[in-house]
Amino acid sequence: MSEQPRQAGKPGKPYRRPQKDPVRILAFEALRAVDERDAYANLVLPPLLRKAREKGGFEARDAALATELVYGTLRRQGTYDAIIAECVDRPLREVDPPVLDVLSLGAHQLLGTRIPTHAAVSASVELARVVLGDGRAKFVNAVLRKIAQDDLDGWIAKVAPPYDDDPEDHLAVVHSHPRWVVSALWDSLGGGRAGIERLLEADNERPEVTLVARPGRATTEELLREESAVAGRWSPYAVRLAEGGEPGAVGAVREGRAGVQDEGSQLVALALANAPLEGRDEKWLDGCAGPGGKAALLAALAAERGAVLLASEKQPHRAGLVAKALAGNPGPYQVIAADGTRPPWQPGSFDRVLMDVPCTGLGALRRRPEARWRRRPADLEGFGPLQRGLLNTALDSVRVGGVVGYATCSPHLAETRAVVEDVLKQWPTAELVDARPLFPGVPELGEGPDVQLWPHVHGTDAMYMAVIRRTG
Repeated sequence: MSEQPRQAGKPGKPYRRPQKDPVRILAFEALRAVDERDAYANLVLPPLLRKAREKGGFEARDAALATELVYGTLRRQGTYDAIIAECVDRPLREVDPPVLDVLSLGAHQLLGTRIPTHAAVSASVELARVVLGDGRAKFVNAVLRKIAQDDLDGWIAKVAPPYDDDPEDHLAVVHSHPRWVVSALWDSLGGGRAGIERLLEADNERPEVTLVARPGRATTEELLREESAVAGRWSPYAVRLAEGGEPGAVGAVREGRAGVQDEGSQLVALALANAPLEGRDEKWLDGCAGPGGKAALLAALAAERGAVLLASEKQPHRAGLVAKALAGNPGPYQVIAADGTRPPWQPGSFDRVLMDVPCTGLGALRRRPEARWRRRPADLEGFGPLQRGLLNTALDSVRVGGVVGYATCSPHLAETRAVVEDVLKQWPTAELVDARPLFPGVPELGEGPDVQLWPHVHGTDAMYMAVIRRTG
């Protein structure tokens, strides 16, 4: 332990170097990447964890804690911001982002975990000394000691407006979603308070890891032999891993014979593959194929029937991910990099077309909690023309008697029914098919003919799907 030089005549405490905690430093680095580079935690965190393990001394429980700190802080960011704002003497926008990240990490340890109060405060102050310096560490210490004076329920009672005065703002603070997202989800869900509260709570839960056994290459029976594996709820190809299950430890995943895929995405691909059509069934198209999960399942299903999948993705690097996902498929397929709004193929070329369009991603907030803070209502205006253009391409690409699946990982009405209704006005020779029978055994699919899945009802991402048949 070293000491700072003391000024003559001024007694002082020996200087103690800050203790470097690799878990909390890693969590801080992940949050800074999300904030500074608009990165996604699910892309940033794995390489950080891998690097920490390679250095040695970083155990599985360390990785689990770092993961909880990152995702828990991001999920509860809105609630923690409201609490921190009550404990500082300036607007939050005037608090340096790195300082706010340390405060948020500390708030999560105090209010969202079982870490003892003294440990949560001292660990956060030590982190602040390492990454911010001793001066700002004093500010962090003072704020966190104020936060530690109450628990989460007590703080929410102080900072959230009463439900009767402003229901949407109350839910936004309590469940840590932007107000506009609460409003949009409530409009899509319908119903009263209980349903929207369950949905918002589900968005803040840690999602299960779900695997897909790619037909002809792996079986669910093989995956179920893995420790802590249980069968999926709805998809015949789904297997869920219990909390802490590591997909990279599964041999079939490492070999590409199985993959990580939400059960809602599996159901969408299966619905497209099983939709009834008239005539031949030889050529399938995935028109927005990146990063390749649905394409890999479709290609395997197509191979079983002697059909061929064309997987098209606009971004070349994402097309590369699709090619990697499809490598080893038992039947023929093709992957191309092409703009789905200006396709290189001829009209009427395909029997089945899946168009899983780019969207705000509001249906996957469990997996990408930071998206709720990154998205703005104006983003809908940017996605809308693209979504309509891609659905038009899909309808133009399918032959008469063939089917189109329009899918998106968002329940927002502006990205789901509004798009389908607008495009079908231009297509008198196309009709909606009741998609609900294409999700056998799945309850509460709505009034139809389209289907909306929900995290709190089905345990999946909030995937939307409409099935359309070309009639002439």
